[in-house]
Amino acid sequence: MVTGTGTPHTGDTERGTLDKAAHENFPVAPFFLPRAWRIDLMAVYGFARLVDDIGDGDLAPGGADARFLGVSATDADDRLLMLDAFEADLRRVFDSTPRHPLLRRLQPTVRRRALTPEPFLGLIQANRQDQLISRYETYDDLLAYCELSANPVGHLVLAVTGTATPERIRRSDAVCTALQIVEHLQDVAEDLGRDRIYLPAADMKRFHVQEADLATKTASASVRALVAYEAERARSLLNEGAPLVGSVHGRLRLLLAGFVAGGRAAIRAIAAAEYDVLPGPPKPGKVQLLREVGVTLRGEG
Repeated sequence: MVTGTGTPHTGDTERGTLDKAAHENFPVAPFFLPRAWRIDLMAVYGFARLVDDIGDGDLAPGGADARFLGVSATDADDRLLMLDAFEADLRRVFDSTPRHPLLRRLQPTVRRRALTPEPFLGLIQANRQDQLISRYETYDDLLAYCELSANPVGHLVLAVTGTATPERIRRSDAVCTALQIVEHLQDVAEDLGRDRIYLPAADMKRFHVQEADLATKTASASVRALVAYEAERARSLLNEGAPLVGSVHGRLRLLLAGFVAGGRAAIRAIAAAEYDVLPGPPKPGKVQLLREVGVTLRGEG
């Protein structure tokens, strides 16, 4: 690693990452939350979005992120090197001054909310794992991946809002893992294009699904049966985690209901597509999402 020449434009780098919040499946920091929460949740989102962009090779063109992290232009395509540099800059959040603007934005949040490094390190490790592991043999293997790639987000939301307890964290883990599985089901074709498959190999074998079956324009009956099976697993996890919503009050309750409802609505959209996720990710409409929010708030479903 060497420090690049030139000065990247801080504002453009931040906006490019944070603008992606509008396109997320689930709300990041909706308008109805207290302003202080929204500021801190967006700072956390900026971190999570950037580390995913590094891991997926989706950084904005121009190399600004690499230069901020002290990585040369010739090494900027080395994702593991970039993740190492990003982790080093994350550690500066806790003991000095980070280089990257999104991590500088995160530092006041870490101090205000007394956040620990562990959830952030988990998200970085998940992206490292994506560079090294592209298939998962069993469902338990996939759950272990979700412990790194998804569950830390819930831990951070509870920490930012000052509501973390062991039981809430347990429920949150179920919700976050479910949302990750749902996203994997929506993105089977996109993930395959990155040479990644998040459908457990043991389940593919059980349903007589080959990797080549995932590369077709429409799903076979076997692929649909497999997707339906994994969707039901995700639904069960959402139901397990749903009592988290009733354990909090006020606007946080509405936020968490939105997470659970978003997952349920996405599963309904997958079912409405007859579990054919290969043409593109089935997405729920706003009416369906609002209906699911109401069901979740009433403790039904």
